[in-house]
Amino acid sequence: MSKIHRFEQEVAGVEVPQRFTWPFHYVPARLSVLAAEQVMRYVATRGDWAAELQAGKMLGVLVVRDMAGELGFLAAYSGNLCGRNDHDYFVPPVYDLLQPDGEFRQGEAAITAINHEIECLEQSDKLIQLTHQHQLLEQERDEAIAAYKQQMAQCKAWRDQRRASDQLSADEQQKLLAESQFQKAELKRLRRHYEQILSEASHKLDEFQSRINRLKAERKRRSEALQERIFHLFVLQNARGERKDLMEIWGSLPQSPLKGGSTILLPPSGSGECCAPKLLQYAYRQGLRPVCMAEFWYGQSPVGEVRHHGHYYPACRSKCLPILTFMLQGLDVEPNPLSVPTEYDGLDIAYDDEWMSIVRKPAGMLSLPGKLLDDSVESRYRCRSDVCGPVVVHRLDQETSGLLVLAKNKTAHQALQDLFASRRVTKTYIALLDGNVVSDEGIIDLPLRPNVEDRPRQMVDPVEGKSAVSRYRVIERKDGITRVALQPLTGRTHQLRVHCSHPLGLNAPIVGDMLYGTAASRLMLHAQRLQFVHPITEQAIDITWKSPF
Repeated sequence: MSKIHRFEQEVAGVEVPQRFTWPFHYVPARLSVLAAEQVMRYVATRGDWAAELQAGKMLGVLVVRDMAGELGFLAAYSGNLCGRNDHDYFVPPVYDLLQPDGEFRQGEAAITAINHEIECLEQSDKLIQLTHQHQLLEQERDEAIAAYKQQMAQCKAWRDQRRASDQLSADEQQKLLAESQFQKAELKRLRRHYEQILSEASHKLDEFQSRINRLKAERKRRSEALQERIFHLFVLQNARGERKDLMEIWGSLPQSPLKGGSTILLPPSGSGECCAPKLLQYAYRQGLRPVCMAEFWYGQSPVGEVRHHGHYYPACRSKCLPILTFMLQGLDVEPNPLSVPTEYDGLDIAYDDEWMSIVRKPAGMLSLPGKLLDDSVESRYRCRSDVCGPVVVHRLDQETSGLLVLAKNKTAHQALQDLFASRRVTKTYIALLDGNVVSDEGIIDLPLRPNVEDRPRQMVDPVEGKSAVSRYRVIERKDGITRVALQPLTGRTHQLRVHCSHPLGLNAPIVGDMLYGTAASRLMLHAQRLQFVHPITEQAIDITWKSPF
């Protein structure tokens, strides 16, 4: 059964992209948006899926041309949906982990049996009895030794009193010494006694625990072997017709030493189960020509992360970057926008003295040279200025415009960094938020940490996250857009972007935020004002560059 869907509305006049979507940083094409809206209308009719979808699910669409040149689209979901991989409306998985007689299910059943055996042993009366017996013996030992030590202390005090009387004969003194030596020897015998019986109890407990440990080691061995075998079964195709399994794809990545000296790079769990690989795999195998694609979130945001219903998001990098790098080979793909140098010429200096400069960084320019792009504020500044040592004192995201402080020598750089680190710099940003912020002003306190499975995204984590605090003030509300002034009181990566977009923050992502909101012409975030006391001259610095939006 064909999985291609036809558009419900006329698309003859809709612009067709000339190049395929760069999936890690994109503004969705109009055709992708129409396809996504159609998918959302369909899934809203499926009451049997409602609970799982409302809990949150990534969906994706791929606009294609069939062999006759007609436009249509494919749809996919990440992972599985309601415990199934074979829903008619969506493309099938690259490899169906849920096949009842498949290797995954069989291997999973064997591991589940081991889990059950481990659980039975860990909850057995025998283990409880041995553990309790060992604890009682430890308690008995501690009490016996403490009581004997107390007795020894009382005897010592009596002996000290007798010796202080100066009326002891040599024979009496010898008896007191012998008593002291006997008690010390008795304490050693008492300790050896308990060491022996505790050793016997520990041996019995260790014997039982070793059975559990052997089962856990066997479970780990089977899990790793099953995982590797499954990765070999995920065979992916690119536009040239070439095929590689996940192990081959990860094996072609630059190797890096791992724990224990191993250099084997294993794919992350869940690799190949995201929307994009499913969509491209089906298209290639059915002879369909990919035109454009988009992935969007449906339902509630997951805990800690930022996902908004109906918003478009880039493909995850930890799992999909290696896979899609292979699968897109043979397609004419848009360049990564973050690797294209900005057309902005030169550097616009807002303030300059013998120690530092404050420049106006345009949106799209890096603060420092990156992996994909050498052009940056720092590289341009070095070309035009006589500087030595580190230059950039703090950073702005590539897509953020605004004021940036640069140092001209090592002394100034250290002094300025100390100023920022001690929070003696007041930074004011202007942002346009997609939504109506109810409160006129307030404080956002949400600790942040990197999302290790989807860098460079950050996530809220009250346990492992680092303190992140921001102040906000509403300037204007108009047509569903809120203009705010933001002041970061700490300096975490993507702090303002997450604090604005997260449901526990302002729940209104910055307009144009591809990571935490919806793409637009640019990220509407601008570092408008810097206020601080010059660390060298002690002059009050107050520089403003009005927001361009």
